[in-house]
Amino acid sequence: MTQPDPLHRRIQASFDRQTMMATFGARLDRVAPGAVTLSAPILDSARQQHGVAHAALSFALGDTAAGYSALSLMDQETEVMTAEIKINLLAPGRGARLRATGRVLKPGRRLVVVAAEVHAIEAAIKRKKAVEMMKEAAAVQMGQMDLRRGSLFMAYKKKAN
Repeated sequence: MTQPDPLHRRIQASFDRQTMMATFGARLDRVAPGAVTLSAPILDSARQQHGVAHAALSFALGDTAAGYSALSLMDQETEVMTAEIKINLLAPGRGARLRATGRVLKPGRRLVVVAAEVHAIEAAIKRKKAVEMMKEAAAVQMGQMDLRRGSLFMAYKKKAN
């Protein structure tokens, strides 16, 4: 069995610190520069009153996949945090799993524009797009995030000239 490359190890280490992803039973499926795929089962505890995946599960998976696609292109000393997000719920998340694929649309120094699609997986070969998301992820220097009175203040990593 081959060992994951350094990029995959970096994203996996960050992913493993996300307790919400652990609560959802999510796993990191694929990591490549500018693209990340993850998935989670649609647990009984993550369903809404109609028996399909709750939008919060779709949102969390899409947000996480998109954020990690941005992080995959950033320097080692940099982390990522959502700055803005838009979600379109296209169909109910009906099935056994949700799979979220995030990809970078436009890399930038301070903001990275990313997108995510979340598909409901009903069987091994059948899937239906449930969610499309657009997001801007902010690059932040590790250890420089400061939450005060509900507002987020971020110190951006400066590039050396």
